[in-house]
Amino acid sequence: MTTQAWIRRRGLLAGAAGLLATPRLAHAAYPDRPIRMMIPYGGGGQTDVVARIVADAMSRNLGQQVLPDNRPGAAGVIAAEAVVRSPADGYTILVGTRNTQAINEALRPNLPFAHARDLATIGLYATTPNILLLHSSVPARDLRGFIDHARAHPGTLNFASSGIGATTHLSMELLMEKERLEMIHVPYRQSTQGMTDLLAGRVQARLVGLPEAEPVRTDPRIHAIGVTSPTRAPNWPDVPAIGEVVPGYEALNLFGIMAHGQTPPEMIRRLNRSLNEALATAALREAFARVGADPAAPNSPEQADAQAVAQSNLWVPLIRRLNLSAQ
Repeated sequence: MTTQAWIRRRGLLAGAAGLLATPRLAHAAYPDRPIRMMIPYGGGGQTDVVARIVADAMSRNLGQQVLPDNRPGAAGVIAAEAVVRSPADGYTILVGTRNTQAINEALRPNLPFAHARDLATIGLYATTPNILLLHSSVPARDLRGFIDHARAHPGTLNFASSGIGATTHLSMELLMEKERLEMIHVPYRQSTQGMTDLLAGRVQARLVGLPEAEPVRTDPRIHAIGVTSPTRAPNWPDVPAIGEVVPGYEALNLFGIMAHGQTPPEMIRRLNRSLNEALATAALREAFARVGADPAAPNSPEQADAQAVAQSNLWVPLIRRLNLSAQ
């Protein structure tokens, strides 16, 4: 080999080594710019409120801003698709869980992505119950009275939700199935629109997360009659658990973070570590308590998946029993 050819070969090998090293250097510096957090519902709802608390806490320990980006529509499909279509570089993440994605696949068999393949779990950060609110025009002031009234007037009451397949929808469907009730479902793209119509009496009932119910707690047009957790919520102690009246009833919202399925494992680990660091802070736990959210214990992606699958084992069979579809 001539000296000139040897120099050219050394140059090519050095260039190839540099290309191979570049991703590792980039990963070591991750994150070096802001991260977008796709929130699958509009501003002001429980998903938005709790996600913004987490985004703020993660921003502090990552040294980069985690920027909430509301992408409402199709009970989370629009936000999930935006993440799947983004580069797998760790700079676009999704508020959602294996549970929410399994629900969407059950409701929408023609989704343009597969959650098991195209989304990777980072971790869980909270659970919240929903709370059942009635408009004052309904002649009932407790859960038993509401059930009796709805059963006596099938198909005359409307209930709002934040979309077909949202837990605010499925939680009511579960109650209707258990108590043999017939009500009309009115899904909303924006959670705040559903609350506006409930306050105006255009819909008569609604299950919402505790964070969203706080601003209307003392509104005389609204009566809170039950929470979907197995026991009463600490910050709503006078409101019974629905399970006190309907044995075996329980429905919780599960919140976590996901990323593009091809995101490098070291980035997933970095985000998981940041999330767990946030969950360990008193500031986050106090912020969650103010809005009625229960912080998750520090968890791995595998543990988060196991919890989410357990929840989907409740909701997916319900969807199939009721033949629900969002197509």
